[in-house]
Amino acid sequence: MDNRDKIAEIFEEYTHEKSEEITELPSSGSNRRYFRVSNGDISLIAAKGTSIEENEAFIEIDKHFKLRGLPVPEVLYVSENKEYYLQQDLGDVTLYGAVTRGRESGHYSEEEVELLKRTMEQLPRIQFEGGSGMDYSVCYPQSEFDREMVFFDFNYFKYCFLKATGLEFNEIDLQNDFDKFADALLNGRDWSTFLYRDFQARNVMLYNGDPYFIDFQGGRKGPIFYDVASFIWQARANYSEELKDVLIKTYQGALKKYCDISDSDFRKRLRLFVLFRTMQVLGAYGFRGYFEKKPHFLQSVPFAIDNLRRLVHEYPFVEFPYLQRILVNLTEMRQFSDLRTHPQLEVRIFSFAYKKGIPADETGNGGGYVFDCRAIENPGKYDRYKQFTGLDQEVVKFLEDDGGVLKFLDNVYGMADAHVKRYIERKFTSLMFSFGCTGGQHRSVYCAHHLAEHIAKKFNVTVKLFDRELNISETY
Repeated sequence: MDNRDKIAEIFEEYTHEKSEEITELPSSGSNRRYFRVSNGDISLIAAKGTSIEENEAFIEIDKHFKLRGLPVPEVLYVSENKEYYLQQDLGDVTLYGAVTRGRESGHYSEEEVELLKRTMEQLPRIQFEGGSGMDYSVCYPQSEFDREMVFFDFNYFKYCFLKATGLEFNEIDLQNDFDKFADALLNGRDWSTFLYRDFQARNVMLYNGDPYFIDFQGGRKGPIFYDVASFIWQARANYSEELKDVLIKTYQGALKKYCDISDSDFRKRLRLFVLFRTMQVLGAYGFRGYFEKKPHFLQSVPFAIDNLRRLVHEYPFVEFPYLQRILVNLTEMRQFSDLRTHPQLEVRIFSFAYKKGIPADETGNGGGYVFDCRAIENPGKYDRYKQFTGLDQEVVKFLEDDGGVLKFLDNVYGMADAHVKRYIERKFTSLMFSFGCTGGQHRSVYCAHHLAEHIAKKFNVTVKLFDRELNISETY
């Protein structure tokens, strides 16, 4: 009997109706297969798993979660051999799909951020209320996050990813740091909370607009930090540093109902689990991509390497010196060099005369900011300044003594800083600022040069300046 025949059989056993349509759903990284099976108004999801133990883990954890009132799909029917089961159909909208625009652009809308926050607010419920009274003996393949699990993931990373890259390393020195890293992860091990293990946007369904949670069959007893790291540092999420902080604070706000931990202690522990989860993810990508030849996972490697690069450079793990060195070397390998050398942002700044038109943006990006300097006191209306430009000390003194240009630029700097920072995060390559005045000689020139100097000093970007009416250009 093939899958569809068996699914039709258990559907009829449960509903007493014959199935009219059975559609296989897109598969994920596991070997489980999912089907939507329906008859008229009845629609259910049928799951077929190759591991009976894993199926049993999901079914028992789901039953416990439903008793606790947690938002998970209800398992409705299980085949006699537990190879197949039917569960509630939550539709097709995942959180991952709902925030596609933000993930691809790097700029999440208010609506997308709200969905992410609502998901993070639910996580402590799953961890604490879900963990309360849980019979962890049903978990598969093991019941607890322990040293055995830690080293399973260390070795997963070492053998399925690190060795596959061809990077040379000393096994003994790496093992010594793995020992210290494991001690740090397991320090203060007295948790009684549920560790989801694969808490990420693909495993969150939006059902009637609310987040529901699926694919927790790999869960077990473990620390709360792992799931926070899994979600916020998910390789393809493309969250800005500001959004990551918002999500951390959202989680911390919901966590206060269950336990009290200072922000500094929380972030200190979280830092360790972010690195651990990133290494585990690379191990999974290596196994699924290099060994099982699944291209989707290889396509995700650049995003995980970017996460790792930021971690080891901005928050170096000096407590694990050999591991730190190996990870830095890994991110600098030639096959990942294209990730290290993203095309740098080029900021182009123009001064111009309005009577000759606003400068055209030849990159096709739409022109960026255009600032009108004509409200600033104009030195050009005085004969003694007509021979000078905004670069000459006489005009500089005139403008700064008046003070209007300084207030004007203070506002410009704030907007420019935010925009440049966001463009760098989104890996955009072109941004344009233009300053216009009556003749394009005094006020606009002064402002264009001061913004160019400001950006060049503050950011690692290329700044190109064009005084259009003076026919002057330079690069910072």
